[in-house]
Amino acid sequence: MSKLHLFLIVPFLFVATSCGVYSFTGTTITAKTISIQTFYNDANNGPTNLGALFTDKLRDYYQQNTSLSQVPDDGELQIEGSVTGYKLTPVAPSAASSTETNDQANLTRLTITVKVSYVNLEDEEQNFNNKSFSFYADFDNDQGLTAVENQLIQEIYDQIILDIFNATVANW
Repeated sequence: MSKLHLFLIVPFLFVATSCGVYSFTGTTITAKTISIQTFYNDANNGPTNLGALFTDKLRDYYQQNTSLSQVPDDGELQIEGSVTGYKLTPVAPSAASSTETNDQANLTRLTITVKVSYVNLEDEEQNFNNKSFSFYADFDNDQGLTAVENQLIQEIYDQIILDIFNATVANW
């Protein structure tokens, strides 16, 4: 009986632990290395550390969700880019309560845009250059931007990073 279990378990373990092959929706990536260059902050507004924060979160996401080894340069997969937009837009205006006050917005939308270039040395058809990824989050003006800015940036970055991941290794 134990030889039968061993006979069934060994092939399963071999298949389950094979290294370097990813299959996301039919796409197979056999790369073993990825290099993610530091993203620059080319946005006119916002905190000065937008690029560094994005780079750290992006590297962490790939580290946690793939078994790709991160190398400083010349990985089989290469990602680079910049944070190009940090925009505040009123989205829920309200009328002034009197003629002595101005109209104002109850909600404001923070939109962040990131441009990314991706190189896949194994499959050049997957490459893209300066592709924009953007997402937004709304906040109540009663809170003020400074009170919620870090949380909003984290939420927005989480979605942008998921979109980049899907466009690169998941090929969605």
